[in-house]
Amino acid sequence: MIVIVGYAVSMGCIFGVYIFHGGNIKVVLEALPFELITIFGGALGAFAVNNQPKVLKATLKLIPQALKGSKYTKARYLDLMALLYDLLQKARKEGLMAIEKDVEDPHSSPIFNKYPSVGTDHHVVEFITDYLRMMVSGNLNAHEIESLMDSEIDTHHAEAHAPIAAIARLAGALPAFGIVAAVLGVVNTMGSVGQPPSVLGGMIASALVGTFLGILLAYGVVEPLGGLLEQKTEDGAKELQCIKTTLLASMQGYNPSTAIEFGRKVLFSTERPTFIELESYVKKK
Repeated sequence: MIVIVGYAVSMGCIFGVYIFHGGNIKVVLEALPFELITIFGGALGAFAVNNQPKVLKATLKLIPQALKGSKYTKARYLDLMALLYDLLQKARKEGLMAIEKDVEDPHSSPIFNKYPSVGTDHHVVEFITDYLRMMVSGNLNAHEIESLMDSEIDTHHAEAHAPIAAIARLAGALPAFGIVAAVLGVVNTMGSVGQPPSVLGGMIASALVGTFLGILLAYGVVEPLGGLLEQKTEDGAKELQCIKTTLLASMQGYNPSTAIEFGRKVLFSTERPTFIELESYVKKK
């Protein structure tokens, strides 16, 4: 909702002030369809050439997320840390082999099903079960698992940022395509140099709309969208870091209550539950 409101305020102020100062909005509206086709058509064609199919698919999948609220809320993190606490507490009381069934078949696990907000998230479940499986096998020490976790998080970060980088490149290209549209408009105007000044003035105005639209779309639409999606992606990486810190603390011998406290400290302050909130939630669950 805030994205739509932000765009509305931005466009309303830009075009509103233009009209208020006597600007002829009809000139802009008449040129708008042709300039948009020129700018967006050229930019999207170049965008397709500039990115691999997997990045194009990821970008199309990511853009709708801008219109949704973030799923990385305090309630989700409470569920995540309560889930980790239950798994680690069971392993501590009954031994690591006791959680083998939960790890091998998380969809049938009562513990994972107890927390559907994270227990049904494929990436979270896979990340947790993969490293719990290594802990159960006992073949790797904490330092080796930490190195492996860091490598996986780095890979996740690179994959998640590929569509964001693509959007940033698109934003950088739009002003140039606006200039292309403007130059074509000027060429068209020069070909009609014998027309009356009133006609030539309208043609030049239409040409300048291309430059205006290219800059507006770049810095008023596409770049802010990329910045928002980048922030949402950082939230996703923070969740994996929370899991990593909690599991490593457990491997180093800390009890489950202390281990999830390690994980809590990793979270951003805006979504981080307090110590009392986390303790009360875990006890309630």
